[in-house]
Amino acid sequence: MRTEQLSTPCYVVDESLLVRNLDILRGVMDRTGCRILLAQKAFSMYALYPLIGQYLSGTAASGLYEARLGREEMDKENHVFSPGYRNEDFDEIVSLCDHIIFNSFSQLEKFKNRALRAGKSVGLRINPAYSTQEGHELYDPCAPGSRLGVTRENFRPDRLDGVEGLHFHTLCEQDAAPLVRTVEAVEEQFGPWLPRMKWLNFGGGHHITREGYDLAALEACIHRVQETYGVQVYLEPGEAVALNAGFLVTTVLDTFRNGIDIAILDTSAACHMPDVLEMPYRPPLLGAGIPDEKPYTYRLGGPTCLAGDVIGDYSFDRPLAPGDRLTFGDMAIYSMVKNNTFNGMPLPSIALRNADGDCKLLHRFGYNDFKCRLS
Repeated sequence: MRTEQLSTPCYVVDESLLVRNLDILRGVMDRTGCRILLAQKAFSMYALYPLIGQYLSGTAASGLYEARLGREEMDKENHVFSPGYRNEDFDEIVSLCDHIIFNSFSQLEKFKNRALRAGKSVGLRINPAYSTQEGHELYDPCAPGSRLGVTRENFRPDRLDGVEGLHFHTLCEQDAAPLVRTVEAVEEQFGPWLPRMKWLNFGGGHHITREGYDLAALEACIHRVQETYGVQVYLEPGEAVALNAGFLVTTVLDTFRNGIDIAILDTSAACHMPDVLEMPYRPPLLGAGIPDEKPYTYRLGGPTCLAGDVIGDYSFDRPLAPGDRLTFGDMAIYSMVKNNTFNGMPLPSIALRNADGDCKLLHRFGYNDFKCRLS
């Protein structure tokens, strides 16, 4: 079927756009020798894991369930980091993962021997306390009082026995320059112990596939670190894998006026595009403009009871009417993985579009998907 035949709301991932991103990431790996993992926290559309696995080195997980998904659906390198592991989950995590990264020395000492006995590579997350973003403390792992990673003040070199790698994650949707500065901060604080390591994980937040991203700076940084310290560099971007490769197709349910023109969609910011409210983030809308750029401006909102369930203000060439279909861009990442059924909202279907424009419906959700979360 074609996109216009899909029932809405529906996430549509374009396979050719995904491959474009994967080609860029594969190129970085080929030119530097680094290894790039899919961070499943951003994109877990496992129907595409066999394709992604043809390009990337494996998966990165944030806990047991993502670790299982990565092992079952891609079965390549499988790394995991969690701020805190549950004792009852850890043996299964060890059976699934190759690299197991700890957030503190107390967690390291509690669990590392179980990981080492199984032949796993043990790592420790460090926190260089070097913030590279402004105004997004929710997404800043280096903010004051952060619970993520060991700072230099709390770093204990005498307790590194068995640790083969260090991991840091400080970026969020950023270019290479903040990474370069972060690596310098890591070297300044933790440099004496880098030669003892087998690998160094640069974490995620790298917008490698964004137009204008400084690939040369990224690759120079990777080359320098690998050659200086003799480590294998890992990156685990999530957004870069599916950046601008997905869409959310919606339908207008109603229009009315309350000081401004308002359109109610069958899609909810709160339920289906949560970064719109959390970031906050204004997703691109195909064929629309910023307010007042085009003749007709509308505030687009969802059908839930939340007063703030508003996607944003957009302008159009003609008035909107019930039944009109709207398509939001950049809706593959942090959408399916974070959506919810607040107010009993149906989850959007998931479809895959091939290079010919044909769509295959992969999953349609229903009432039982809502009910099974309750009791």
